[in-house]
Amino acid sequence: MKVLVTGASGRLGEYVIRELERSHELVLTSRRPPSDEFSRHPWVEGDLNVYADCQRAVERIDAIQHLGAQPWPVDHPGSRARAEELGIPFDATFRTNMLGTYYLMHAAVAANVRTVVMCGSNCALGHGFRISETPFPFDYLPVDEAHPTYPEDSYSYSKRAGEDLLASYTRAYGIRTYVTRPAGICPPERRAQMKTNATPAIGWNPWLWCWVGSEDVASAHRMLMEAAEDIPPHGVYFLNGDDTTALEPSRELVERFCPELTDKAAHLDGNQSFLSYARLKREVGWQHRTSWRNAE
Repeated sequence: MKVLVTGASGRLGEYVIRELERSHELVLTSRRPPSDEFSRHPWVEGDLNVYADCQRAVERIDAIQHLGAQPWPVDHPGSRARAEELGIPFDATFRTNMLGTYYLMHAAVAANVRTVVMCGSNCALGHGFRISETPFPFDYLPVDEAHPTYPEDSYSYSKRAGEDLLASYTRAYGIRTYVTRPAGICPPERRAQMKTNATPAIGWNPWLWCWVGSEDVASAHRMLMEAAEDIPPHGVYFLNGDDTTALEPSRELVERFCPELTDKAAHLDGNQSFLSYARLKREVGWQHRTSWRNAE
């Protein structure tokens, strides 16, 4: 299969490229050149915000691994000063994650691309980056894809709306689309730091102590792409580790810091994650393999 990888020079890109290059022909696209390690693969310099660049990148492509995105809400009240220091326009998150994805999908249909796997985010749930500072209304734990979403910021909204955007292309054009919701993507060096720096929790973590290994994200993206003809034509999947980044059991964290959720946490076992990837396991057989607790 000839596969386009967007965001190829990003932190996740290298893991997805390594996962795919053993059995697929790759074309890479990004604004900056990927690592020299991947120089054997054709690279299309391009910006998702430029439709002509998307058109050039998708020529003669069978499937797309869409990793390119603005990874945080640059217009968030708590982030705007940092974004201005970096020279990032206030609308960069919405423009790249929404308009850029629209351009890519529109070009993909014209090029007869059959499958797109997009890296979304667990933030689509709306539990992080909350501007109102109101608690997220959990209906049950662990959370799965059927749980209502309540995004408040541009990043979380763009990831949630991106799921619906891809679903609309499946309905309209028959292109098979899949969106993952990874949580706290961690390469090996970060997992080692997590183990070294682990300390008891001192308060509730709105991010739910969730994480996932970079290699595991890559394997999930490959498996979804390769299974596209055998699973429903569109799907959204939480993508996270089995456990949390906390030392304490998950039920203890709830009882100590968020007791109003105690009844909802009754079925959590040990350090079980607050997010469930059961759908991903059920549909393609994916399992989380890496561990920060045993990191070296």
